Amino acid sequence: MSRLITEHIRKIINSVLCQVYPEWAEEISYTVDPTRERKHGDFATNLAFTLSKKLRKSPHQIAEELVRELSKVFEEHTRLEVAGRGFINVFVEDNFFEPFLEEVLQEGNEYGKIGIGNGERVQVEFVSVNPTGPLHVGHGKCAAFGDSLAKVLKCAGYNVEKEYYINDAGTQIDMLGMSLEVRYRELLGMQAEIPSGGYYGDYLIDVARTLLTEKGDALLEIPEEERNALFRQYAVEKILSSIRKDLEDFRVTFDNWFSERTLYDNGEVEGALERLREQRHTFEKDGALWLETTRWGDDKDRVLVRENGSPTYFTSDIAYHWNKWKRGFKRVIDVWGADHHGYIPRMRASMHALGLPENFLDIYIVQFVTLLRKGQPERMSTRQGEFVPLRNLIDEVGTDVARYYFLMRDPATHLEFDIEEAKKHSMDNPVYYVQYAHARIASVFREARKKGLDPEAPAAVQCVFRGELEKELVKKTVYYPEIVRKSAQQGQPYMICNYLHDVAGAFHAFYNHHRILDESDPELTASRVRYCLATRTVLRNGLSLLGITAPQTM
Repeated sequence: MSRLITEHIRKIINSVLCQVYPEWAEEISYTVDPTRERKHGDFATNLAFTLSKKLRKSPHQIAEELVRELSKVFEEHTRLEVAGRGFINVFVEDNFFEPFLEEVLQEGNEYGKIGIGNGERVQVEFVSVNPTGPLHVGHGKCAAFGDSLAKVLKCAGYNVEKEYYINDAGTQIDMLGMSLEVRYRELLGMQAEIPSGGYYGDYLIDVARTLLTEKGDALLEIPEEERNALFRQYAVEKILSSIRKDLEDFRVTFDNWFSERTLYDNGEVEGALERLREQRHTFEKDGALWLETTRWGDDKDRVLVRENGSPTYFTSDIAYHWNKWKRGFKRVIDVWGADHHGYIPRMRASMHALGLPENFLDIYIVQFVTLLRKGQPERMSTRQGEFVPLRNLIDEVGTDVARYYFLMRDPATHLEFDIEEAKKHSMDNPVYYVQYAHARIASVFREARKKGLDPEAPAAVQCVFRGELEKELVKKTVYYPEIVRKSAQQGQPYMICNYLHDVAGAFHAFYNHHRILDESDPELTASRVRYCLATRTVLRNGLSLLGITAPQTM
């Protein structure tokens, strides 16, 4: 497991805190972060501010007391100073970074893996699009976020399983089957009309054409009930196969594909209803069975079983989450589109009604995507049923670019995806900017091999920085495990994007101002090759968490 560099500093601070303020040492919370400006040191802590209310002293006074004691125990040549109203800045010598830099080089592909998850079982369920049509670009944003979040959590030490929930039961599937039959009849020259609430997208024409080729023109002679089931099943299978293919090309795979229909077939919907009855949170009104979700903040109670005896979609969703709990997941994460925001209160209420722990369910809302072309919103594709297919975006800008653009902002914010900017091969393109840093390092290594050097096993030399750009690069590099921790704790992969952009910027500055392979100074060359190797490691490992390639050439 990789060490967290700030934890090293925190251990020293905590040892002093236990001596100076023992009554508060266990319960006080504070931060230690790298600084962005050299004049503020290498790291800074807000400890004095968090102690201020407890001690009823000014942060500045507390900071001065702490600095006096901390100076006695910090490593030789480490300097501390009080800044502003009470921040404590920590200035460290070059050799402070040496063991952490060596850790990057030793761990390689494993660098950044930490153990904060302690192997806890977590399920991430995302995309889960009804198998009634192709994926659109909004689904792509959900797919990129859910997949990357799962990768980050796994890197942080959680036992993660990715799941796709197939909504293959209910009225929408009946409508899909009927819509496909209409397209099938049209291909046979018959007059037919898609029912109200059906699916008009022309993608069903392609499905109907394949069906006609495979099964012939005699399907209409089959008894109605059997025919309806055939059209439903065929439509779901073909559309789901297309969804799988698009996701695989988007580098998104799932550990499990869970069918909603199995919840009915296995009696789990009725089992969940029985659990809710046992918990005494249901009641009957107007011939229907209700769940009193208002008890936990919902704006109104919700129907579980309609007057006609059929369960609602809400009921099957409850059964699905009850099933997740019974499978042993201690925490489940649902990634939903923006149109599901209003569904959150009732879903949380249902978890309370089942008697599940408060922290069992986390829900992330992914906001809409607007595609811009030459500054104007992209027109919807009428051929695909009034949406822009994810496949079109993959084909035009590529998976790397699409994923990075979807991930580089908080998913809860609306994204304007500029197609023209995304296609640029310049430093203005953020994914190009990061990938180019990796490609530059690969170029340096190719040149090193021509000179008889092995960049994968550089000479052992101590950190003695010849300039601030070198130190800044190494400082950012060894901070990678901290970013993994923060990203996992906050559930925000965009932090990885921001971090990689900063590392790439530090490397580009270092590359542009320093000669890396200097034959006149072997020790300097060895040091700088080590910095390049460490930088390549974190760029590659970070990009892998985003599901993006680390190219050797560009």
